[in-house]
Amino acid sequence: MACMYGDVRRIQTSGASNETGRQDGDNIRGKHASERLAATDLDRMNKYKSLIIRVARNNGMDPAVICGIISRESRAGAALKDGLGDHGNAFGLMQIDKRYHRPEGAWDSEQHLNQATGILIDFIKNIQNKFPSWSKEQQFKGGIAAYNMGPGSVHSYEEVDINTTGKDYSNDVVARAQWYKNATAQS
Repeated sequence: MACMYGDVRRIQTSGASNETGRQDGDNIRGKHASERLAATDLDRMNKYKSLIIRVARNNGMDPAVICGIISRESRAGAALKDGLGDHGNAFGLMQIDKRYHRPEGAWDSEQHLNQATGILIDFIKNIQNKFPSWSKEQQFKGGIAAYNMGPGSVHSYEEVDINTTGKDYSNDVVARAQWYKNATAQS
């Protein structure tokens, strides 16, 4: 399945920071840490596979990127309490910030995934307009960073994650997405 916004396999990534890499008790960082975190979430992620593929197809998005965000945001639902995270401020598998968006559907529903994917796409388009000289893959990565902290927090490609949670959000999500792309043979 082709993604309208770029090829996640072509995005350079440093992976997870030390802070993110320690989520499961391991003292690791980088792509290896992101890959281990994604692998830990795989069984839970498979529960949502058909929804993710349908939402991805309907939105021209790579399903592996949706998986990468779900893994980072909610650990495929494991980090949520009653569908909520971030001290009750974020909703669903993809953690829509309730302070800025009115959640749609159940926390693990197709409606929620469509809404969150739409928000991601809006941020990618915003980054495309803000940085027209960036390559398609750079804009894609910038949009992923914006999904975490908003497009106003993205100032340069070299420091795309400087304002994101853990200072690694897009690098970690991209590394997880690359792992899901390989592990599940999603195309």
